Amino acid sequence: MNSRLLLLGVVCAFTTTASAAEADAPFPGKKSEWNGYDRYDFAVDGKNLLVVAPRQAAPGKPWVWHGEFFGHKPAPDIALLGRGFHVVYLSVPNMLGCPDVVAHWNKCHAELTGKYGFAKKAALVGLSRGGLYCYNWAIANPDKVACIYADAPVCDFKSWPGGKGKGRGSKGDWALVLKVFKLADEAAALDYKGNPVDNLSPLAAAKVPLLHVFGDADDVVPWEENTGIIAERYTKLGGSITLIRKPGIGHHPHGLEDSTPIVEFISKHADR
Repeated sequence: MNSRLLLLGVVCAFTTTASAAEADAPFPGKKSEWNGYDRYDFAVDGKNLLVVAPRQAAPGKPWVWHGEFFGHKPAPDIALLGRGFHVVYLSVPNMLGCPDVVAHWNKCHAELTGKYGFAKKAALVGLSRGGLYCYNWAIANPDKVACIYADAPVCDFKSWPGGKGKGRGSKGDWALVLKVFKLADEAAALDYKGNPVDNLSPLAAAKVPLLHVFGDADDVVPWEENTGIIAERYTKLGGSITLIRKPGIGHHPHGLEDSTPIVEFISKHADR
């Protein structure tokens, strides 16, 4: 066999091996590593979807879905990956949980549950502004939610970024609210009735359990205007909510020094 034919054989063998490896991959797109686990990035509905896969999926393929800030305070995710959960983040930043986000999330949920066999109900993680993402989608899809873990969450955009209560607000993000929610002016935003604090009945009727972790000195997303209202109204509706207060803590740091309560909450209520 001449050298040219030998080289061609090597190239063909490599191509065949690479193609087989791609065919065996559980997800398409770019493969990388995240905290010792396989990460895949691929497009769904024109947006980047990030999936971190466990080494062995738990029966029923339970999963955790982040609203925003994937990778921040990752201890709960790492623990849940060890228990066979998939971890998911759809990149739709600077949209603050508006109706367009709900539409993108609907396509993502259909893709993961229909094509890849994920559990019908996702465990949602809403950190800070991610609370708007998780709650707004959950309220529109209560039958697709196993539970919600919210950490210093925004539950009313009048509080943040509006700054219409005790919080400092964010002028730039308040302008963004008007844009992405297609509101004519500030008066329309103040009159808007589509915030999570206003629409908890579907979640209560579906008996979706909630966990809120918050700092009681938060002057960015004041807990009284967000978590406090959620807790009061959800309880009155007959819903179940667990509160973990961090005395003297502001908006940061998020999470808990020992994330066990978060991990156990999600593990207990996850759909399998």
